[in-house]
Amino acid sequence: MTKTKFIIAVIIIGLLGTLVLAQRGRGGGRRKPSMDLPEVSENGIPKTDPNWSGKFTFVRVRFDTSQYAQYYGYNNVLGDGGPPWSHDYPVAGRHLMKIMSELSKIDATLDVNEPILSLDDPMLFKFPFAYMCEVGFMNLSDAEINGMREYLKRGGFLLVDDFRSSGQFYVLQEHVRRAFPELQLKKLDISHPIFNCFFSIKTLEVNPVYGGGFGVGRGETANPEFWGLEDETGRLMMIVNYNYDVSDYWQFSDNPFRPIEETNDAYKFGVNYIIYALTH
Repeated sequence: MTKTKFIIAVIIIGLLGTLVLAQRGRGGGRRKPSMDLPEVSENGIPKTDPNWSGKFTFVRVRFDTSQYAQYYGYNNVLGDGGPPWSHDYPVAGRHLMKIMSELSKIDATLDVNEPILSLDDPMLFKFPFAYMCEVGFMNLSDAEINGMREYLKRGGFLLVDDFRSSGQFYVLQEHVRRAFPELQLKKLDISHPIFNCFFSIKTLEVNPVYGGGFGVGRGETANPEFWGLEDETGRLMMIVNYNYDVSDYWQFSDNPFRPIEETNDAYKFGVNYIIYALTH
């Protein structure tokens, strides 16, 4: 085991036994809150503390998914089993901030649930990094599209995670076209600086969290792919984890049955994404 793998493994071991693990639910069933934290409802999201902007803070993007609720049966309690944009909340973000604090000199916000903001909320501009998941459920308003464009053009960075199937990817591409008609997503390879800015990630051939992906027999990808959106100067503004769920590994990193190597890989991606966002 290399030194960096050992360091991450030690931190993960320190997390073991600290939470009541939640099972990812797609059928809307209530789940016991992880880490014995109080439940947060979609209608009861606390206001963001502006003082958090003085530290590096993991921020989550929300969007309206009410039009899908009757079909997918999820409830309004945030997290697994709740609105799609809230999956892995709040444990994944808490764990990642613990890792960032241990591995770097970044002054990270610890032991708090991440702020949840919409793309048209001016508060978003106080934070350089934002996380967005299950984008196949998006139907952003013009104001949210304009907010995405302004946030990224002004130096913000967006991590898009936890979605699969060509149909869901198409939804993301259409939203990106609305925000950036002059740009397009491109597939990244291991040579991109984001994969070498802190950890030297050796391969992008990682296991998809949920097996081979949906619709593999219909020609859809069976493996995770990494896509990005660059501005005119070549700065990467958005990283897209397609058919991968890096946040799920963060959430369950204290699960002794989760393969340690896969968890290490997921944290390396997360740390690199943040370091790149803060240095480019």
